Formats: sequence, structure tokens, C-alpha cells
Amino acid sequence: MSDNKYLSIVEHYEDCLARHGDTAAGVDWPNERDAQTRYQVMLGVMRGQREAASLLDFGCGAAHLYQHALREGLDHIDYAGLDVSEKFVALSREKFPDRPFYCLDVLRETDQLPEFDYIVMNGVFTEKRALSQEEMFAYFKEMITKVFEKSRRGIAFNVMSKCVDWERDDLFHLSTDLLLEFLTKHVSRHVVIRNDYGLYEYTTYVYKGAHRE
Repeated sequence: MSDNKYLSIVEHYEDCLARHGDTAAGVDWPNERDAQTRYQVMLGVMRGQREAASLLDFGCGAAHLYQHALREGLDHIDYAGLDVSEKFVALSREKFPDRPFYCLDVLRETDQLPEFDYIVMNGVFTEKRALSQEEMFAYFKEMITKVFEKSRRGIAFNVMSKCVDWERDDLFHLSTDLLLEFLTKHVSRHVVIRNDYGLYEYTTYVYKGAHRE
């Protein structure tokens, strides 16, 4: 992948924000209802934990995940956001001045990011735009590896499913076989795949260790 080609994805989302403002469409989700479903599924990585825990919303956009958490009364979550887009970070800081928001490219500035209990990456890998499948998969693997190192307990991310009637060229459809081969060999064997929430995608939780009731 040519240097910084992945930033074309960021430019696409900034264009969505300019056209649609602080809405679900402003972060390129088709509708608000499905967006709320995604937020709920992302927070499921915490497995219903009610003890205080830090969570980084990686690719936070307009911090809609935090708005969802506030509505749900999840005040045990110590929220922080990160986005490589200065426009989205400025918007999020304006909305929630008491919350930390990082504006950095983790592929280039990994050392500037502290550790968190959980890191969620909602919509970071669903679109590939002009990237080829191979370029996007390489970008995905590098990002997951770096982000997992910054989590103390686990991460969550979503990608588009290959179990669909047709695949869109601008979306990142990833087979679970390829995903599990990569994760179990290079990241962690403690993996949960969720394909139970009715959208044409799936969410994966990757943990540092085994879960015991």
C-alpha cells in the first residue's frame, strides 16, 4: 500500500460530516437505529462489566458512542476518544470538553497513545474506498496488531460480512476464515465473533485472556 493511502478513508468521512453534520449520516451510517445497535454491540466487549473501566473509542468520529453510553447510564465507563481527523476531534471536544480526545495517527505515533482496558473500533474497517482488498487487509492487520498492544483486556471491531447477496467494491468484506487465521496466529486465540444482530457485518471481540464465569 502506498504511503498514507488509507487517509483517503478519513477524507471520505470528513466529506460526510460536511454534507450531513452531526448525524448518523455524518459518519456514513445509513440510519440512526442501526447505528445504535452497533454502539450496543461494541460495548458488549465489556461482557456486562459494571466495575469502573477505561475505554477508548478508536475512530470516534462525533463521539456518538459516548452519547449512547450516557443515555444508557453507563457511568462506570471512563471514556476517551481518538480520531486521525482534526475536524472530528474538534467537534467531539466541543461537545464533551471534560473528556480526553486524541488526534493522532496510531500507525505513526503509537508511543503517544496510553493503554486502556478496552478499545473499540466501530466503522474503522467497514469501508475501504479506493484501497484494494489486499491493501485494506494489510492496513487492517497492522492496525489491529498495534491497537491490541494498547489494550489491557480486549478490543472490538466490525467488518463487512462475506455472507451477503452481493459485495460492494467500496466496502471491506472479510471472511471469518482469514480473520481467525490472522488473529489466532498473530494476536490472540481468545476470540468471539458476533453475527447475531441483524446487519450485513459482524463484530469481533479479541481478549488478552480466557473468560471464566
